[in-house]
Amino acid sequence: MDANLIAKSQLDTKELLLLESEVKSRGKSMVVAYLLWYFLGMFGGHRFYLGRKGSAITQLILTITILGVIVTGIWWIVDAFLTHQMVKEKNREVESAVLAELMARHHAGQAI
Repeated sequence: MDANLIAKSQLDTKELLLLESEVKSRGKSMVVAYLLWYFLGMFGGHRFYLGRKGSAITQLILTITILGVIVTGIWWIVDAFLTHQMVKEKNREVESAVLAELMARHHAGQAI
């Protein structure tokens, strides 16, 4: 069973609404990610947006070279299929962080 699901089951309605709100504000948008992929994908724009700086810098450097443009072009096409999963992973990370904060607050409130 998913650890986030178990943690969510221990929260009340107010905390669940706060979790959803925080994930929306801190998380990444699928639409923005795909727009960045489409327009700036050869330069790693979508990867910078999703916090994958290492691979984004690699794409950026490769795009500068002639041979690298071919490699990055193939990588750009592959990323069309990977971007969806990258956004979901990033949002799952955000949810885990917010859940940890809420659980710490939740347990501190019970101890008082």
